[in-house]
Amino acid sequence: MTEQERQKRIAGGYLWQDTEEYLAHQARVKDLMYEFNTSKPSEVEKRRGLMKQMFGSVGDGVWINQPLTLAVGSTVTIGEGSYINSGLTLIDDYNITIGKGCLFGTNVTLCTTGHPMDPEQRATGSMYSFPIVIGDGAWLGAGVIVLPGITIGKYAVIGAGSIVTKDIPDYTVAVGNPCKPIRTLNERDKEYYWRDRRFDEQPD
Repeated sequence: MTEQERQKRIAGGYLWQDTEEYLAHQARVKDLMYEFNTSKPSEVEKRRGLMKQMFGSVGDGVWINQPLTLAVGSTVTIGEGSYINSGLTLIDDYNITIGKGCLFGTNVTLCTTGHPMDPEQRATGSMYSFPIVIGDGAWLGAGVIVLPGITIGKYAVIGAGSIVTKDIPDYTVAVGNPCKPIRTLNERDKEYYWRDRRFDEQPD
């Protein structure tokens, strides 16, 4: 299977396998990832330059803490002002879109790829991939896992440790394994920042 054929299969939602071109691209990107992960804390501009080389596009003001794990890079776009804490893992064989102003806790995993359930099919190296979309302003707590084909809506909040197996609407708080909506954001959220702690009762 050529790389062009692989891309067509992914876009159509069909099974695919690695190609030599794909593996060569992975090797190049992993070298860049190594440079990113081993850079000094003070080498901010170096990391920004490496992000531009690794990813399909990166908006202004994006911050990613080390370490970072990815496979393709060019399939990923990150909107301006997004903050991603340490330990992000991207299984990015197909498109991952991260919107503007997103917030990721530690050890978040976005996984576009899975394998057939049938053991014989898995043994051939077959995979499938579907895109992931994270809407503008979404907040994914520590340890969140997002599975193939999922869209998380704008300003949604995903609780720590959740495994997202279905789409989450805009302005929705969702938690659990599997992740389920529990409420929508509301006016109370403008008054309280955590439990019974009010914004207007901050100590001097």
